[in-house]
Amino acid sequence: MDLPRRRPNRLERYDYSQPGCYFVTICARERKSLFWDEITSYMGVGADIIRPWTEQLSPVGLLVKQAIEDIPVHYPNVSLEHYVVMPNHVHILLSIGGDGGRMLSAPTTPLSTIVGQMKRAASKAAGHSIWQKGYHDHIVRSDGDYLRIWDYIRTNPAKWREDCYYTETEDQLWQKKRTRPM
Repeated sequence: MDLPRRRPNRLERYDYSQPGCYFVTICARERKSLFWDEITSYMGVGADIIRPWTEQLSPVGLLVKQAIEDIPVHYPNVSLEHYVVMPNHVHILLSIGGDGGRMLSAPTTPLSTIVGQMKRAASKAAGHSIWQKGYHDHIVRSDGDYLRIWDYIRTNPAKWREDCYYTETEDQLWQKKRTRPM
């Protein structure tokens, strides 16, 4: 019996260790909402005149945030440009290589190693595996692409209910809790 083969999600023949800017999305295992406190997930998600939305990370979400922020500590040639921790996934914009505006001549660490180390650190701190296998990446190719991604990351929490990673389960939880008096 032939098992289904995973479709490759890396650009063929591209060297992911070369200096550049990368946009990475990593999903929680089974796309479970692990990273936000329950209340954040159902507060209407977005700006509210009386009570503006603020991100409230769960204990696991705080571990993920720390693991992301530690990337440049483990890889000094990596710059963490921007990121957001969503209920069941994270978006990270990072640059590999370069030192004060000039490219490094020494080989750099591949993106897969950087992402793998961050995922392992967060799972180890949580005490169990929290990530789905693999990740999605996008090679940032222009200033316009960079700015579009930066804005997407910045506005993603306010648009959570419109996000492609938002699930029907999230909606049911939100609707149920919304009807409760606070």
